[in-house]
Amino acid sequence: MKPFPWDEAMQFGFGVLRLSPRAFWAMTPRELAQAVIAVRGAATAPLERGGLDDLMQRFPDREGSVT
Repeated sequence: MKPFPWDEAMQFGFGVLRLSPRAFWAMTPRELAQAVIAVRGAATAPLERGGLDDLMQRFPDREGSVT
């Protein structure tokens, strides 16, 4: 199991959200996660190979360069 990223959480909470220590430590990790999403937007899944192949077919770098 991956440990909770406290350093990043504190940097975001104090630096970006400008929370007081009291407000930050009163938040649950789920509340903090929702605040991150509100500011940065939802994370998107990385593009899989099939999706990349489709984009390369539809939008080649130059005419006739289909792999």
